[in-house]
Amino acid sequence: MSTVKDKVVVITGASSGIGEATALLLAERGAKVVLGARGTDRLQALADRIADAGGDAAWARTDVKQREDLSRLVKLACERYGKLDVLISNAGVGPISPLDELRIDDWEDMIDVNVKGVLYGIAAALPIFRTQGFGHFINIASTAAHRITPNMAVYAGTKIAVRAISEGLRQEAGDKLRVTVISPGFTRTNFAESMTNPEVKAQIVASMDKFAMSPDAIARAIAFAIEQPADVDVGEIIVRPTAQG
Repeated sequence: MSTVKDKVVVITGASSGIGEATALLLAERGAKVVLGARGTDRLQALADRIADAGGDAAWARTDVKQREDLSRLVKLACERYGKLDVLISNAGVGPISPLDELRIDDWEDMIDVNVKGVLYGIAAALPIFRTQGFGHFINIASTAAHRITPNMAVYAGTKIAVRAISEGLRQEAGDKLRVTVISPGFTRTNFAESMTNPEVKAQIVASMDKFAMSPDAIARAIAFAIEQPADVDVGEIIVRPTAQG
């Protein structure tokens, strides 16, 4: 039976929310975590927290819109720990709004972060995984990729793209690499911070306050996928609050 212990795991969007919860859980279970996000103060604080608890963490400022940043993050993992077991592409933004508002800058931001960020991660890690003969991609999608609702057309489109890219990657990966998609429902994160429409933002915050689940729930789902034996590939996990329709 596989375990998380001693696996080298790169996490994007690691400074808060799902990324932070995942880093803490995996480090507690013995993984060596390599943290990437734009907020260096939060990254440093998280790495220090992990180290103080007896864990092992490295970090680098990472903007997933920049291909070079992801290459450097993956290179850091390999140089520091000698291998890369798992890449968790968690960084994402969701400035949702009605299409009529034509918030094109927000659309482009979602495409750049949610889709191109995942592709840049694949570009950085896939050659390493091929050389090693092992590796695991975990891409964070959303329940929005399964159920389309008003105001979320572009966001849902980016998350559907994550699922499609992941499935194509899985089919091309062969019998040595694993690919998992995690689709969270409403989760208590800073998801609303990127929203530029005040009314939609208020609605999302109210919904999160009412029934959103802890990001720890997603961290446990990620750990479950990693912990499976090397010949077991968990294709997709959907995790939502029981109160979410």
